[in-house]
Amino acid sequence: MDLKSRIAIIEKGVLEIVTLDELKEKIENQNMTAYIGYEPSGKIHLGHAITVQKMLDLQKAGFKIKILLADLHAYLNDKGSLGEIKEISKYNIKCFRALGLDDETEFILGSSFQTQADYTYKVYETAIYTTLARSKRSMAQITRESKDHKVAEVIYPLMQVVDMIFLGVDLAVGGMEQRKIHMLARENLPKMGFPAPVCIHIPLLHGTDGADKMSSSKKNFIAIDDSPVVITEKVKKSFCPLGQVEGNPVLEMAEHFIFTKYNSMIIERNPKFGGNLELKLEQLLDLYGKGELHPLDLKNAVSKYLIKIFEPVRDYLNIH
Repeated sequence: MDLKSRIAIIEKGVLEIVTLDELKEKIENQNMTAYIGYEPSGKIHLGHAITVQKMLDLQKAGFKIKILLADLHAYLNDKGSLGEIKEISKYNIKCFRALGLDDETEFILGSSFQTQADYTYKVYETAIYTTLARSKRSMAQITRESKDHKVAEVIYPLMQVVDMIFLGVDLAVGGMEQRKIHMLARENLPKMGFPAPVCIHIPLLHGTDGADKMSSSKKNFIAIDDSPVVITEKVKKSFCPLGQVEGNPVLEMAEHFIFTKYNSMIIERNPKFGGNLELKLEQLLDLYGKGELHPLDLKNAVSKYLIKIFEPVRDYLNIH
């Protein structure tokens, strides 16, 4: 695959690449290891699935994929005991494999290397280069719901920077809430004698309640292993005001999951309400923005597609 084709695959659906020129240089020099980290803390949902899709794109483009199951990060973020978190990690790996990350993907538990002496020394070194204010700012979006901020929140981003050294990565992927930590890594790693990673940022999926982020802790998610009945019910209850396009989770589900697999989307309607529609993404957004498509018709269609798209996941996990 030539450089242009690789870049086209990687750019699809991303908000930002920091920087594109550096990405091209990494590919040309065969420095092609990409990683993303997940806190094992609950159900794997559509918000995770968006980032997994990008890791699959990177794999197609020739990158080696490393998935960090950040158990110690989850522990620092008060997501349960280490024993509970490790059990959730096993479930998470099954879900990621069900989404298509195959045996070529390397799954790494954070605690397998984050307690080593060399790792600890690098965290200390990172702490010397990082102001307290900068460390707190880098966590602002990740812990914004917290009412009682803890010292652990300052350690968390320093560890994430050092993770990139020990995982040997050339490219880091994350949602936009990870941007400040990624920029911290790009600034500090060269000071420590390591190359700055290229960083790719993916859109955050709004929660089914319209909140800024889909989250298992907020219960505003659709899990990839939800049953067809549950998917239908959750989509039916989702925030989807008539005529609102921005911040509409149902339209986001269509954009990021349906239109990444299909060129058009069929919306079934009663003939007395205009009959069925076959729409491309731009047509769907335009029609809905004009208030010419009823939310329930949209929700019914999105439910049917999501049930079909995630059927292989349910089969893999033996859930029906």
